[in-house]
Amino acid sequence: MQVENQALQANNNTWVLTELPPGKSPIGCKWVYKAKLKADGSLKRYKARLVAKGYTQQLGVDYIETFSPVARMTTIMTFLAVAMIKGCFQNNKPNQVCKLIRSLYGLKQASRQWNAKLTSALQTIGFVQSRSDPSLFTRTGSSFMAFLIYVDDILVASNDVTSILDLMKFLDSTFKIKDLGSLGYFLGIEVLRNDDILNLCQKKYTLDIFEENGFLECKPVSTPMVPDQHLIHNDAVLVKDASFYRRLVGRLLLLPATRPDIGFAVKQLSQFIDTPTEKHMATAHRVLRYLKAAPGKGSHTPHNHLYIYRKSITGYCVFLGESLISWKSKKQPTVSRSSSEAEYRALAATVCEIQSLKYLLQDLQIKLCKPTTLYCDNKSTVGIAENHVFHERTKHIEIDFHVVREMVNK
Repeated sequence: MQVENQALQANNNTWVLTELPPGKSPIGCKWVYKAKLKADGSLKRYKARLVAKGYTQQLGVDYIETFSPVARMTTIMTFLAVAMIKGCFQNNKPNQVCKLIRSLYGLKQASRQWNAKLTSALQTIGFVQSRSDPSLFTRTGSSFMAFLIYVDDILVASNDVTSILDLMKFLDSTFKIKDLGSLGYFLGIEVLRNDDILNLCQKKYTLDIFEENGFLECKPVSTPMVPDQHLIHNDAVLVKDASFYRRLVGRLLLLPATRPDIGFAVKQLSQFIDTPTEKHMATAHRVLRYLKAAPGKGSHTPHNHLYIYRKSITGYCVFLGESLISWKSKKQPTVSRSSSEAEYRALAATVCEIQSLKYLLQDLQIKLCKPTTLYCDNKSTVGIAENHVFHERTKHIEIDFHVVREMVNK
């Protein structure tokens, strides 16, 4: 508590003592205590955090904007893969993870203000903010350096030891940081590496879900869902307490980052959090039994390839050059009048995803030597994308979906 209090006052100038204005009520605060655990479940350290009671604030009176940039999972996976390729994960180099002691927690606008302060500080020492993801910063010169922010957790990668150490000194003098050492555990993802491969898994996170739901001793199954199973609303008796289902599905939503094989099942389960039934709960429990077969299973990145897994296994597959793979599944917001239209809309969404990933790789100093290969198995859709004649059956499709043609031309 003393360390937290000193950091808030001495380093970040979080507050200034003043008289309370007439007619105003102060926002209260409280201390929150937590035991921080290592990836193996053992105790790492005790934490004390001073939290403002932000729920008493009123929109338009106490705050206006609250948004704070958070790195996308695609960006995190790309960051790790690029760092592997650039040789930032050698055993003799301090690949750093750190946590910044930021301003007072709990205030609605605190995260946004803190992020703006950090962004300004990084730009003064030569870092450039990514256009594709504002949570990513890069710096070039004598050595490459990438800096990724997830609220107050930070990943730093560089192939130059001196640059990393200098950056850590700057951050500590400006914000006060907790240096967590080499990369091993980040956002619930365990990272194991050697000179040739990077393994990502969420074993501890998965085991915590088992323990929370009483599935530590369950029998494993070979598939996350029963084949040909279709979930619908009101297909069985409603569960007595929907909060248990919602919490379980919420926890499972973070797993497809390293387990894309359960992405489709979790996506299906998330559609019934409003009125879950016993059948939905049984399906969620089957996902747990599937994970029980290999709780430590994850994805891996060889040193000469990039693999990026999105939150679901169905949908489309993107190959950038011959090395980058991205998965995504999402319901279309409109009703299509034909299968060709549905495919064409999916193609347009895929093109936008490709372009976003290209911008991200450019920010990370990765040059793509070949055009991106985009696969589609619908002949009429390919014809629409390649033919510049505006077909009769596509005149009702919004203009923005014809970005496919523009990119094909380029």
